[in-house]
Amino acid sequence: MRAQDSATPSAAIAVAGPSATAHPATAAPGAGPSTATGTTRAASGPPPGPPAGTASPSPPGSSSGSSADRSGTVLAGLGVVAFSLTFPATAWGLESFGPWSLVALRSVLAALIAGGVLLAARVPLPARRHWGGLAVVGGGTVVGFPLLTTLALQTSTTSHAAVVVGLLPLTTAVLGSLRTGERPSRLFWVAALAGAAVVIAFTVQQSGGALTTGDLYLFGALLVCAAGYTEGGRLARVMPGWQVIGWALVLCLPLAVAGSLVALPLEPVRLNTHGVLGLVWVAAGSAFLGLYVWYRGMAAIGVARASQLQLAQPLLTLGWSFLLLGEELSVAAPVAAVAVLVCIAATQRAGRRAGARSRTVRSGGESRPVRS
Repeated sequence: MRAQDSATPSAAIAVAGPSATAHPATAAPGAGPSTATGTTRAASGPPPGPPAGTASPSPPGSSSGSSADRSGTVLAGLGVVAFSLTFPATAWGLESFGPWSLVALRSVLAALIAGGVLLAARVPLPARRHWGGLAVVGGGTVVGFPLLTTLALQTSTTSHAAVVVGLLPLTTAVLGSLRTGERPSRLFWVAALAGAAVVIAFTVQQSGGALTTGDLYLFGALLVCAAGYTEGGRLARVMPGWQVIGWALVLCLPLAVAGSLVALPLEPVRLNTHGVLGLVWVAAGSAFLGLYVWYRGMAAIGVARASQLQLAQPLLTLGWSFLLLGEELSVAAPVAAVAVLVCIAATQRAGRRAGARSRTVRSGGESRPVRS
């Protein structure tokens, strides 16, 4: 009887202790049934926490939660800066390559970079249940968006093409709400719609209000990219963000190689400095590094909030177009920039409160989203 009495508290301590998983309790000789049960519980360790590569939920107002929130916002913002260079870099790449060749080579180079990193890190293959989501990420962000926007830039300026980015944050937030169950507040949606309206009005005014033949490509790119962002943000909650984009790129490698073999003989290649630099950036910067920090930030602050940071992307793209391509910049740009920054601040403020409440619910053993 004494063996049982002493074994039960020991097992309870083993379950609560920090080293229960690494050092399970050992049953004392002659212990009764409660000792074996306690040993089993100790060996099983504490209840499972968040998946590897994701941040542990923190109570609202805690320093760790605030730190994760800030770092997620910074990472997503860095992704936006990387994406803002995509259109100017694509315009440079088109000086040396045809549209199909540029997209195919971009995907091949990015996949080789990602594959090398995955091999060096000895990352195991993703679970079978994740391959469908990775295919959506690859189809939307690796193949669909680059191809459709590259085709559009043959007839559109980068300023006009920025209209697709003006609608992308809102579309991503809508799809993210449907796919991941996020429920932002009404204030969030009001600010998101206002920001989208400002960006659309500015970019249409910038292009003289005329629609080009590339608009169908741009709106198609909007839909497939929003789907890829949403699915990537969801996967980044259960696996590291760099692995999400890494495996998506590797998954698209056979298609990219086949596209390169077909397109390169058919389209002229005129190598110059701009063309090579543009290809390198869209492959290493936009397709790998940019998506890596973007998905990591999305996993930290949520798809809806991260998407609204992209409201600044069209204005950043216009700035790069002015500096790198010599395109004219409207005097309305500063006014639009201030309005967009106000809308971004409102969406982040509204989303931060909802995210804190959602983390509290998840830490209590539930995973349903909370409406603020």
